[in-house]
Amino acid sequence: MLARAGADVTLIGRPVHVEVWTRDGLFIDSINFQDRIRVAASTDVAAAADADLVLFSVKSLDTVETARQLARHVRRDASIVSLQNGVDNVEHIRAVAALDPIAAVVYVASSMPAPGRIKHAGRGDLLIGDLPGRAGPPREAAIARVSSLFEAAGVPCRVSPDIQADLWTKLITNVGLNGISAVVHSTYGDVVAIPESRETIRAMVNECVAVARAGGVSLPENDFAAMVLQFAERVGRVFSSTAQDLERGKPTEIDALNGFVVRRGAELGVPTPVNQSIVALVRLLERRP
Repeated sequence: MLARAGADVTLIGRPVHVEVWTRDGLFIDSINFQDRIRVAASTDVAAAADADLVLFSVKSLDTVETARQLARHVRRDASIVSLQNGVDNVEHIRAVAALDPIAAVVYVASSMPAPGRIKHAGRGDLLIGDLPGRAGPPREAAIARVSSLFEAAGVPCRVSPDIQADLWTKLITNVGLNGISAVVHSTYGDVVAIPESRETIRAMVNECVAVARAGGVSLPENDFAAMVLQFAERVGRVFSSTAQDLERGKPTEIDALNGFVVRRGAELGVPTPVNQSIVALVRLLERRP
């Protein structure tokens, strides 16, 4: 979307994608438009050396290694935005590299059905802000600039007054739906179609909320289970990212989602048996030949 709006964009990715991007451009099959967009592309993280803005969008299990690589090349004054699932990626990046990303919550239903192609099935908006624990001075101007860049490109991007709570709200949605969609290989709409699975989702959500509150996260007094169920009904025929990873034989992000809730619950003394069950089932599916 940034490139479509005229920004100078370089995509960094695996060779199978870079080959198509370089030859044909990036094809977006969106609910709003279909377009082939010309972009620069590279397989080398060093291509980020001159960037003003870096969108850090690798899977959570690749966060640490990618951060170390990026830190060798990126400018000190570049803005970095973590566009990732989970709530602790920024902490991991800060811990292993001289980088201090802006945190983002991404609400978009999308998939990559083939190299160089994006299928956009719903939403496409962002929340951004600074997590607690920064050592540097406030950077409201930099965050506002990033927001305005996305807004000008047609991507709604709101600056959050409490990005930690917003990250956990997104985690709650992922915890409730992502793993169960993967285990039964069904869409979000299908997994909320029967009372038994709705109760399983409610249990996972309530465990996640309990862990968040025990850890001092300032969540609003919402019915989060109802929110997640309504979201699944609304998006309907969308498969979770974990289901897509399993379908392609790739490692999943279950450790950063339900697995994180289980680990954090153990630290805080909060039981998370239903989330533990989903983690075990996804792990077993990952091991299939």
